[in-house]
Amino acid sequence: MQTKKYTNKIISLKKKANYIRNLVLDTAVKTGAGHVTSSFSCAEILTILYYGNILRYNPKNPSWDRRDRFIMSKGHASIILYPILAELGFFPKEWLNTSCQENGRIGLHLQHDVPGVETTAGSLGHGLGIGVGMALAAKMDKKKYFTFVLLSDGECQEGSTWEATMLAGQHGLNNLIAIIDRNFLCATDFTEKCVKLKPLDKKWKSFGWDVAEIDGHSVEDILHAFKDFRTKKRDKPYVIICNTIKGKGVSFMENKPLWHGRVPKGVEITQAKNELNIGE
Repeated sequence: MQTKKYTNKIISLKKKANYIRNLVLDTAVKTGAGHVTSSFSCAEILTILYYGNILRYNPKNPSWDRRDRFIMSKGHASIILYPILAELGFFPKEWLNTSCQENGRIGLHLQHDVPGVETTAGSLGHGLGIGVGMALAAKMDKKKYFTFVLLSDGECQEGSTWEATMLAGQHGLNNLIAIIDRNFLCATDFTEKCVKLKPLDKKWKSFGWDVAEIDGHSVEDILHAFKDFRTKKRDKPYVIICNTIKGKGVSFMENKPLWHGRVPKGVEITQAKNELNIGE
């Protein structure tokens, strides 16, 4: 039976995810750049990681030794991570207004010199390898932090991702959690039309990972997938496959490949805000 406190938490996190989508939209419109739909598909995931008491972090000390390491492997969705970090106090919110601008502090893809960002992200397929290195280093140094890696499903078509997957399984990195934003879309088409990934769960299991597959827009499912992860006895790395919708929350963007790098304009902005229940 759900308690009132838990129910209120669910409602709050759902509202927060839509609020974060609105921040993404505002930032993209102001700067004229950003991957909006790729960000919308992982809004609930990022919201729960940062506002749902999953990640350990310290905005006043971004290099805190005991922090969890979060790798945004799908770095083209930086436009959703930057507003979160700004709101939490990692850096001034004013930086968002100069995103992708000359002399601005943040760019289209993640930059490691931005407080709260662990590594620069450009070409896809590198994040999991970096995460494996961090998790292995934690084991060697007897550190208790966890390493989280958010991947796109498109980069699961990269050979480097599977090399890292094999290595993590080989070393039994139970301090490593991969999260796949499974929105079934690449930059220009659906993943299954490019290089088929199905059955994705069985592939990860065969590489020695514990696997959960959930609704990536369900706050309840995501919280359950992380339940007791710090204390649960596990001898394998853990991957959470989150089935999502690219452009989630705005009907004319959802599952539309050509919206991958587009920014809404004019009446599109008003419609998007109305559909997100934000309003002008």
